[in-house]
Amino acid sequence: MIPYSVLDLAPICEGSDAKQAFARSLDLARHAERWGYNRFWLAEHHGMPGIASAATSVVIAYVASGTSKIRIGAGGVMLPNHAPLVIAEQFGTLEALFPGRIDLAVGRAPGTDQITAQALRRGLSDDSFPQDVVELMSYFQPAQPGQQVRAVPGEGLNVPVWILGSSLYGAHLAAMLGLPYAFASHFAPAQLMRALAVYRAGYRPSQRWPRPYAMVGVTAVAADTDEEARHLATSLEQSVVRLRTGKPGKLPPPARGLRWNESEQEILDQFFGCSAIGSLSTVRKQLADIAARTEADELIIASNVFDHTARLRSHELVAQARQA
Repeated sequence: MIPYSVLDLAPICEGSDAKQAFARSLDLARHAERWGYNRFWLAEHHGMPGIASAATSVVIAYVASGTSKIRIGAGGVMLPNHAPLVIAEQFGTLEALFPGRIDLAVGRAPGTDQITAQALRRGLSDDSFPQDVVELMSYFQPAQPGQQVRAVPGEGLNVPVWILGSSLYGAHLAAMLGLPYAFASHFAPAQLMRALAVYRAGYRPSQRWPRPYAMVGVTAVAADTDEEARHLATSLEQSVVRLRTGKPGKLPPPARGLRWNESEQEILDQFFGCSAIGSLSTVRKQLADIAARTEADELIIASNVFDHTARLRSHELVAQARQA
């Protein structure tokens, strides 16, 4: 059995707010820990009314402080939005507080629209991602004699760094640097298989990672029946169509009788290209098929469900699907 993990966006539901989103994320992490999930990652997004995890390292600290053993991390931090030293200090602090439990996956995308990206990236270069990754990793190594720029906390803590991507760019970089690779196929699955092939074929072994390690993102909504799961998934359908058509908002409740036009259906078909939606038996088969097709070393599950109890039940059933 390969490990399963949780990817959380700290979703803000209609009629709710960020405070409630954070409390629900912590509650989900506590349940995920009990259900045997390997890690709990939060993702950096900005300017999105339905996502509360913009200050990712802060939310990681909150979730880590309320759990005891599950790995907590960023999936990921959008490194071009930050100076590498700042991220090294933040995650060095997290590793000092929660030793052996912190992951750091970094991505190249802005995690927002272009105007907000410009506001985030003042004075930062948009074309130095590989160099920034190497610089970031260097800060987690023991300081060298005469080294003037140091991450304190951070140096010597060897926080594991991953590359997060949704294209071939990240696959090439992860392979070149000998790093684990997480593909964001839970929302952009189009190049999943090509990226995995590129990553594995070009992989250069590193001391920490002698073999390639690929984690595949999956959108999953599980419920007691296939019909209920499909109904719960309509919240995400609405959210995706609104986001992709320039009208982002909070996560809406599920709805019956939805009708999508041709372009909207095309958006949804693309988005749900790597997904598992249904009852326990249905989801078990779909997840097993994804794992077999991709030869993934790990699956990370994103499950945006409006009702918190139903969201917990979805992750519980996914955990049961893995154990069966």
